[in-house]
Amino acid sequence: MTLFHLILVALVQGITEFLPISSSGHLILAPMVTGEPDQGPMIDMAVHVGTLFAVILAFRREVAEAFFGFFHLLRGHTDRWDARLALFLIVGTIPVVIVGAIFNAFGIMDWLRDGSRALAVIGWTTLIFGILLYIADKFTAQQREMQQITLKDTVMIGLAQAVALIPGTSRSGITMTAGRFLGLDRVSAARFSMLLAIPTIIAAGALGTKDIIESGDTQLGIDALIAAGLSFIAALIAIKLFMRWIASASMTPFVVYRLILGSVLLWLAYV
Repeated sequence: MTLFHLILVALVQGITEFLPISSSGHLILAPMVTGEPDQGPMIDMAVHVGTLFAVILAFRREVAEAFFGFFHLLRGHTDRWDARLALFLIVGTIPVVIVGAIFNAFGIMDWLRDGSRALAVIGWTTLIFGILLYIADKFTAQQREMQQITLKDTVMIGLAQAVALIPGTSRSGITMTAGRFLGLDRVSAARFSMLLAIPTIIAAGALGTKDIIESGDTQLGIDALIAAGLSFIAALIAIKLFMRWIASASMTPFVVYRLILGSVLLWLAYV
């Protein structure tokens, strides 16, 4: 891969992973727009790992709570918030792991990434889930904080996260949408969404790292490290700015962007 392509992919992933606009959709669209070859799933995985370290650093307090809470959970101390947080992150990750394994086993992800088909898929998901995000954000009351999340809420948000395996849906977008429909305030919905990304990316990143090592491709490994480092920087900045934004503003600008992008993609797919 050229350095330009690596920088492009890293910036796209870093900026879009935690914004409700779909990083996977943008990673598929990037080579279509620039004429560069598809970077492939291993580079996609590398930039996801970069964003993983960014979200861990940005939410280090909550990550530490969940880490130590896991050991309290093992002792059955579910009356503690840190133990419940650990439980919720585990339960919320199960659906995406199961659905992801099915997608990989049957080649569904490769089928969805097909050039001509991808435009239509990303167009529809960008549009539909953008509208749902607007409805959830505009018409639901901001009544609950993250510490008030229940196991039932977590299952619903986890199921929503699994749907995000379809390109264009946006993992962060659909989990925030689910959180808002369940009555979480914007900041809490976003915070839990980002924390829920951690075990998901760890699972996917471990698989991607294994594939890179087994490939024996030294250049691919170097490219992956560069892309991961750049995406880490971009994601850390994006997280800070996004959390600052939603503390006092709505999701509407992201919805407008999704509506415009989705409409353009559908026009290109069908005209």
